[in-house]
Amino acid sequence: YGYGGFEISLTPVYPAARGLAWFEQGGVWIDANIRGGGEYGPRWHQAALKANRNKAYEDFEAVAEDIIRRKVTSRDKLGAMGGSNGGLLVGNMLTRPKGNTLFGGIVCQVPLLDMRRFSKLLAGASWMGEYGDPDTDDWSTFLHKYSPYHNVSTEATYPQALFVTSTKDDRVHPGHARKMVAKLSGHGTAKDTTYYYENIEGGHGGAADNKQMAFMKTLEYSFLWKTLAP
Repeated sequence: YGYGGFEISLTPVYPAARGLAWFEQGGVWIDANIRGGGEYGPRWHQAALKANRNKAYEDFEAVAEDIIRRKVTSRDKLGAMGGSNGGLLVGNMLTRPKGNTLFGGIVCQVPLLDMRRFSKLLAGASWMGEYGDPDTDDWSTFLHKYSPYHNVSTEATYPQALFVTSTKDDRVHPGHARKMVAKLSGHGTAKDTTYYYENIEGGHGGAADNKQMAFMKTLEYSFLWKTLAP
């Protein structure tokens, strides 16, 4: 699991749903403290801003390579999950040449995926300090390199992926996930390995109440179990 942005720290937690659906079934969970987050202070965050965003993705790939090397798991049994900015992270794991060779399955939650238009959708304009301004040279210089929607390749083979979003998300527009899934649905191989769920209620958290949240978590963990340990 990763986030790597906005100086937000991932610290150890034990959510009940994760405990029941993952740990008690024998799963291993790793929070990747990658650059862009706040785990090691402001400089850790600043190290992955704008043109240096690739550092967050390289860190996530390095964590994946390390746990495979240590034989904690194998590529076929390794999944990646992230939401919002973390959805952008795992979206890049799907489309980056190295990333898509490291993971057997990806869960991409309420994600940013079209970095050409993110600043024009909902709260996107307020994130240009983090990502850059796509209406300037930022787009051609670096933003296009980590825009998953624009980096889908007809020649690549992608791991299985589940995209989840909310119709009423008031921060990250559901259009990001919709258009990415539409593009992958026309891809030669990904069309058979790409899945999508859009909850018509709920905000950026994806669910309006505990019942909906339980359903969505069950959906995500079930997808990972069926994909990684069939």
